[in-house]
Amino acid sequence: MPSAQRTISIRTTPEKAFAFFADPANDQRWRPHVKEIAAMGAPGVGGKVHQVVEGPGGRGIAADIEITAYEPPTRYAFSVVAGPARPKGEFRISPTAAGVDVAFSLTADLGGLKKFVLGGPVQSSMDGEMAALDTAKTLLEAS
Repeated sequence: MPSAQRTISIRTTPEKAFAFFADPANDQRWRPHVKEIAAMGAPGVGGKVHQVVEGPGGRGIAADIEITAYEPPTRYAFSVVAGPARPKGEFRISPTAAGVDVAFSLTADLGGLKKFVLGGPVQSSMDGEMAALDTAKTLLEAS
């Protein structure tokens, strides 16, 4: 099962960190493989986000999201509800003396043939998401 997790310290407030990660308008600024993304209604549990990510050969792959937890300023979670892989993700934001720790995790339960065909590319994509947290940190600390 592909999975990835990383915790990063950011010099910002919990409120600003939550607002940044929960707002899809920011994703293209820090997630380089996102080709298009837009909220489909108000944020909150059950809310949807339309997303297209870069797949093999640069082609777009639908990866729409449903919000499964929306608890400002500490927790934002989602499930991908479109596309060949359907990962689940979560951001947990904890205050620290110097700002916040943001713990980001992703998992995808791939069964059958998908496990063999998609396992490597999905893991690679998840690893890229974790590396992209450095860009998010830079953006948040500059604001």
